[in-house]
Amino acid sequence: MYPNFSLEGKVALITGASSGIGASIAAGLAKAGAKVVLAARRLEKLEQNIQSIKEAGGEALAVAMDVTDKASIEKAFATAAAEFGPIHVVINNAGVADPKHFLETDDDSFDWVMDTNVKGVWHVGQVAAQHMVQAKVQGSIINVASVLAYGAAIGYSAYATSKGAVLQLTRSMALDLIKFGIRVNGIAPGWFKTEMNAHFFESEKGQAYAKTIPAGRLGELPELLGPILLLASEAGSYINGTTIPVDGAHHTALK
Repeated sequence: MYPNFSLEGKVALITGASSGIGASIAAGLAKAGAKVVLAARRLEKLEQNIQSIKEAGGEALAVAMDVTDKASIEKAFATAAAEFGPIHVVINNAGVADPKHFLETDDDSFDWVMDTNVKGVWHVGQVAAQHMVQAKVQGSIINVASVLAYGAAIGYSAYATSKGAVLQLTRSMALDLIKFGIRVNGIAPGWFKTEMNAHFFESEKGQAYAKTIPAGRLGELPELLGPILLLASEAGSYINGTTIPVDGAHHTALK
């Protein structure tokens, strides 16, 4: 039996799909044959991504979703299911960062990061699982953690705490949902150049930092697609409860 990486006949929903990692994953899943549902807070930010996928021959739908608002999540899933049918794959990608020293992180900043990165993953995962159980779908939920789930960095106390929680939540979800045929895994990206950090990594300081990564460079967004396709497809049917670092061995160097 050869592994099947195809997503033909599947529907995949990706949160935080307006740019960066989420947009790249959505395009990759569409190329693998999935009908893709791109979710973000503002629909207008998804229009270009939707058009690009359709021009490449894929099927795509945009839905408004605020992962800090459970009613918004439920509405988005209902809209997606009404248009494309049952959802088989969910990529829990939406996340935020507010880099600050521990002593300078106020409650508003901490709550914003935790509400998005932890409660958002929790609520999207819960609504997704409920949808899959009701539709009798054996699905795959993939949570996007971070290299900072494995180690700390100065100025990222709240962010690292949130991503460490995602790592543990992924394990717990996998145990609770396996009896329904739902697999839950994660990826932990290292540093990838996106719209959010492009200014830093184009600077002299950013370029010098990139060279300190064991791989000697930043990751490229297409390098996330291999692990995602493995976890989303039948090729990964016996992989459950694990998170795969995609970071050029960066996590092994963190203390």
